[in-house]
Amino acid sequence: MLHVVATPIGNLGDISTRAVECFKNCTLIACEDTRRTWALLSSLSIPRPEMISYRQGNEERVTERILSSLSSGADVVLCSDGGYPGISDPGYRLVRACAAANVKYEVVPGACAVETALLMSALPTSSYTFRGFPPRGPGAIRNWFLEDASRPHTLVIYESPYRVSATLKAAYEVLGDREAAVCIELTKLHERVERGYLSDLVQSFSNCTIKGEVAIVIAGDNPKFKRSANNE
Repeated sequence: MLHVVATPIGNLGDISTRAVECFKNCTLIACEDTRRTWALLSSLSIPRPEMISYRQGNEERVTERILSSLSSGADVVLCSDGGYPGISDPGYRLVRACAAANVKYEVVPGACAVETALLMSALPTSSYTFRGFPPRGPGAIRNWFLEDASRPHTLVIYESPYRVSATLKAAYEVLGDREAAVCIELTKLHERVERGYLSDLVQSFSNCTIKGEVAIVIAGDNPKFKRSANNE
């Protein structure tokens, strides 16, 4: 069986008992970075099994190897550096291949930056869309935000720490002055969440050096969460 295992996004205490058992009992681990996964296993005192790198660039080739191992009766764990594999990380191709080949697989739930950022933002949670990483070009990112400009759902995205300022500016220009939150290093020692209107966040992060992983949460198209003369 393939075990699609969510791993901590920061705090190692968020590893589940079920995930630990999968790591202990598997034959093979397919992971984004073998060094980071080995560090996780070491912290849990789990002996190192066979490990292979499964990352963007080698997914097609390694998927075939994993399918071969599964057909031979192996128990394989698929994981990323943090959170769920396949959610803005490699994994989708393997899961789809298993489904197509009627190979049994399961998802072992755990930490995820999407829901963590959504709740930390204090923005509506009843309806939201996760868009992953935005495109880099100025025109491309504007068009990307335009797709959600008139929709009421909360928007959750990931971004590189080096592009937070540019992305906030693009969001402000396209979406207007809505409530938003920038979530940095969630669940880690230096976790930081800054909330405010997009115009304020643009100023806050215009000359700011950021280290670590970032999720940005933006309110949907609802007057309640837009800046007006009454709430300036």
